[in-house]
Amino acid sequence: MVLYDSIGQSYGSTRRADPRISAAIEDALGDATSVINVGAGSGSYEPASTIAAVEPSRVMIMQRPSGSAAALQAVAEHLPLRDQCADAAMALLTVHHWTDVRAGVAEMRRVARRRLVFFTWLPQLIEQFWLLSEYLPEVAAVDAAQAVPISVLTGLLGDADIRPVPIPHDCTDGFGAAYWRRPEAYLDRTTRAGISMLAKTGEQKLRPGLRRLADDLRTKRWHETHADLLRRDTLDVGYRLVVYEL
Repeated sequence: MVLYDSIGQSYGSTRRADPRISAAIEDALGDATSVINVGAGSGSYEPASTIAAVEPSRVMIMQRPSGSAAALQAVAEHLPLRDQCADAAMALLTVHHWTDVRAGVAEMRRVARRRLVFFTWLPQLIEQFWLLSEYLPEVAAVDAAQAVPISVLTGLLGDADIRPVPIPHDCTDGFGAAYWRRPEAYLDRTTRAGISMLAKTGEQKLRPGLRRLADDLRTKRWHETHADLLRRDTLDVGYRLVVYEL
């Protein structure tokens, strides 16, 4: 909660739901007519069928749009909800912030009748992302420390469907690798504040790598090195949906 009370101020503007990712999440939710959003943040990707959102940070809750589902200030490990109260429970880009993943998954299993949906990433692919591998290896270390491998989730869930989520070049949700074809975005402090792995690393440690990125953008070296990316519309940077049927 403390993390997002401090870095979550800009989420309402920098972390806007991307319609293509939203479509993939809604497809994963399938025919669920009632959904619990765990680690809900400012409410991105909540379908109309959401009946409750659980979020520990008051700063994030205050950024939820009017008309959103009721928000409960609580943590994933202790959901203030009755057993089997919804068709599905979803947790999107949040499990890496939980203090006890096993307890959080158990709580989601308790409140959902039919389906669990997680949006997460493969740490081994993210660490190969050019921003981390070429400019910010310090961030790769932070990401590796906080990431929850998908094998941990599947070990707790059982046989789950793992679906790749290619990221569009003009993604409107500013998470970690969303700007893979827009490198200049990482030079913007407000944009960085909405990316937890950058915010947790700290500006002092980021400064040398960002300075080198700025130089490479100015000289067009980045564009030459990554000319292949400039021709792509989507990229698999390691983001995955994990769908489990109860």
